[in-house]
Amino acid sequence: MNDPSCKACLGNWPRENHFIADLGLSNAYLHEDQFFPGWTVVVLKHHATELFHLAPTERIQLMEEVNLVATILSQVYEARKINYELLGNQLPHIHWHVIPRLAGDPAPLEPVWQVPHSTVSLSVEHVQASIARIKQRLF
Repeated sequence: MNDPSCKACLGNWPRENHFIADLGLSNAYLHEDQFFPGWTVVVLKHHATELFHLAPTERIQLMEEVNLVATILSQVYEARKINYELLGNQLPHIHWHVIPRLAGDPAPLEPVWQVPHSTVSLSVEHVQASIARIKQRLF
């Protein structure tokens, strides 16, 4: 079931040209802000706003998909730590932010939401190169 008022259900977010892979229950996209290189979102394909709205088997599968993305990002970006965020306050649709935290991280002890920065938008070529690096390990 999809919600006709949901940006994710309508295909208005994330950007289609940031698509990485169909993971089964979810899709992975490179986040449009790459201040933290490799920042990826894993978006549930059907509409739900809370983990408890999912059947137990769906929750398990979704967590396996998030874990797969985290594992790949850790390898590709040589992450010191992976941050996971499931908020939904601004976009009430289940989507996980999976964020590699790297050696040169400007604020390694802070959540990404509290690190003041200008959005880093990559060129189309750099987006595609980043996606290719991730996909190479994914499949």
